[in-house]
Amino acid sequence: MTPMELIGVRVEIPANTPMVLLQEQEGQHRLLPIYIGSPEAASIHYALEGVDPPRPLTHDLFITVLERLGASLRRVVVTEVRDHTYYAELHLDVGEEEQVVSSRPSDAIALAVRCEAPLFASDALLDEVGQVPEPEPEEEAEEIIDEFKDFIESVSPDDFAT
Repeated sequence: MTPMELIGVRVEIPANTPMVLLQEQEGQHRLLPIYIGSPEAASIHYALEGVDPPRPLTHDLFITVLERLGASLRRVVVTEVRDHTYYAELHLDVGEEEQVVSSRPSDAIALAVRCEAPLFASDALLDEVGQVPEPEPEEEAEEIIDEFKDFIESVSPDDFAT
């Protein structure tokens, strides 16, 4: 299992499809984009922005039910992709036991944001579909500057003799 960070909810252009973007916290910082539905995207966005709706959304209701039953969300794990469909698990603490419940990633992430529960992805999933991000232009410039500094430090006047 690899710890992930929720980068945010975005709309993929030109398809105008919402997606959630997770990023590996360490290592290669691979990205895991997952297309989701509009209601789930709105729910995640509201939770990230701290919007308190006048009536509970479905995910808020689920959290309330968990609390009333004495359960809590320990973590969310995005486990696999099959036929372009992602799967996730809710790891719940129920009394002294851990219960694992299958979930859509969008719902699991919406719950995790509300509970401040950690997000994970299976190593196999990241190896299969994780995307290594393109270097930022600033990072590329730093690499060029470092290479130039190395060159300047290693060059001597004799290198230019004809």
